[in-house]
Amino acid sequence: MKTTTGDQALIKRMNTAIVLEAILQAEPLSRAKISEITGLNKATVSSLVQDLIDNQLVREIGTGVSSGGRKPVMLEFIATAGYAVGVDIGVNYLRGVLTDLRGAIIAEKKLPLQAPDADEVFNVLRPFIQTLMEKAPQSPFGIVGIGVGVPGLVDRAGSVLFAPNMGWRDVPLKEALSRTFGIPVMVDNEANVGALGERMFGIGRGISNMVYVSVGIGIGTGLILHRTLYKGASGFSGELGHLSVEAHGRPCRCGNRGCWELYASEQALLEQAEAAGYPRDLDELLEAAEAGDEQVLAMLRGIGEYLGVGISNIVNVFNPDAVVIGNRMSRAQPWLEEAVTQTVEQRALGFHLRGVHLLYAELGDRSAVMGAAELAIAAFFERLKSA
Repeated sequence: MKTTTGDQALIKRMNTAIVLEAILQAEPLSRAKISEITGLNKATVSSLVQDLIDNQLVREIGTGVSSGGRKPVMLEFIATAGYAVGVDIGVNYLRGVLTDLRGAIIAEKKLPLQAPDADEVFNVLRPFIQTLMEKAPQSPFGIVGIGVGVPGLVDRAGSVLFAPNMGWRDVPLKEALSRTFGIPVMVDNEANVGALGERMFGIGRGISNMVYVSVGIGIGTGLILHRTLYKGASGFSGELGHLSVEAHGRPCRCGNRGCWELYASEQALLEQAEAAGYPRDLDELLEAAEAGDEQVLAMLRGIGEYLGVGISNIVNVFNPDAVVIGNRMSRAQPWLEEAVTQTVEQRALGFHLRGVHLLYAELGDRSAVMGAAELAIAAFFERLKSA
């Protein structure tokens, strides 16, 4: 019986991907150590490493400690071989970063958005991204891609199907940006990329099962299950901001009533503040809380209680290792934390509480923009592995 053998070029690509992944995960490494980790023979590893060096993805950085015999030559990935742009589109702001291929920030930019209209946002977004791209140093691969997080439902083609707090429907964002810049573009829900940002660069490193709760003008959630971003059958998982917490509550822009984000978001706080004669400005409200303003502190405790209501449901449903509160309202941690913790302890099932940690985003309001950059970086590595 004739045995089917794999195409040699395909096998080489697969082995190159294995070697590159080993270096990315455990650098600095010697060729001998790569051979030991991967199971590939030393001659194959040496040939593949030389290809990576020739392509300016890997470099030799000197000798390591000998375990007997000649000292090994150590290898590392060249993070500055290319750069990525990450963008977080908020209801009232744009935040962007330029990073190297390890996520180190090279440049950062933020702008207020005067109106969330899709055409107006895009007119601001194009020069915003261009400015970040122009800050990239010369490199072999240049700008490898653009990642974008948006607070809404995003389909697999990168179109924003519905962003209720922005008034967007069927906005072909990926197509428009790809056409403008001519490089790969990745678009996903803001909470998904926030979860990815904390998983890769923040407090979620090393956590296998994590729910990231993005608390901004609205509320979104990103689910990390078994160290992988879970997106659901159609890619729309994580819309827990529209979980009903009040059966006969206020109508929401999504069409539901009593949605969690109506009671526990930045928008909910701003509405309460305005009704009490305070400015609709989170920075000023946090300054008032810092100064001990009792009325503002009471508002924040109320927001914290409602956050705890939703988080207790999350704990009961997903039984995660951790729930991470992120986005702009994570800055209010000192005044939210007690109410959140008390409410979760009162409402979540005891068995579920035993192993769960309530955490606040290490990256603060940078979680989503860093996750967006990681989208572009990860897509670049996937292209390298299949090239």
